[in-house]
Amino acid sequence: MINETENPWKTTNTECVYESAWIKVVKNDIIHPSGNPGIYSVVHFKNIAIGILPLDDDYNTWIVGQYRYPLDAYSWEIPEGGGKKNIDTIESAKRELLEETGIKATTWIKIQEMHLSNSATDEFAVIYIVRNLSFHESSPEESEQLVVKKICFDDLYQMVKKGEITDSLTVAAVLKAKLMMAEGEL
Repeated sequence: MINETENPWKTTNTECVYESAWIKVVKNDIIHPSGNPGIYSVVHFKNIAIGILPLDDDYNTWIVGQYRYPLDAYSWEIPEGGGKKNIDTIESAKRELLEETGIKATTWIKIQEMHLSNSATDEFAVIYIVRNLSFHESSPEESEQLVVKKICFDDLYQMVKKGEITDSLTVAAVLKAKLMMAEGEL
């Protein structure tokens, strides 16, 4: 019988092979659960991924378009970014929402926490739905070239359903919001 709380992996050596302001890549010499030696490399993220789905009274939302360098493709996403691990995620989410869209909200609902790629990274995400919106000036970071678009939530849901949007935070936020709407929670 498998003990769900016992780690079957044994680490014999750990070496940092790369580090930047955002990630640290570690090569681990390990003993597999089978007893055989191997290597398991892990990307450790230094920030928490934050996603925000703004909804107005008519169920319109705002998405952000930008060219994603790692994908070599343009991507439409909910407002998102990173927050330092020692700062409350809601504070980081407020900063990201205002920075990217110029939106402030008075109602914040945490709808999801998730690991984004747990076979190779420890990246953790928190997603919020925000309501009672007010609109201000945005101030994207110098590395961001953003397009902000107002869209009806149902249209965004259809984009996710058709596979036109593949960003994990956006897909999770939209599907969770749709489920909450269907269950009368939103």
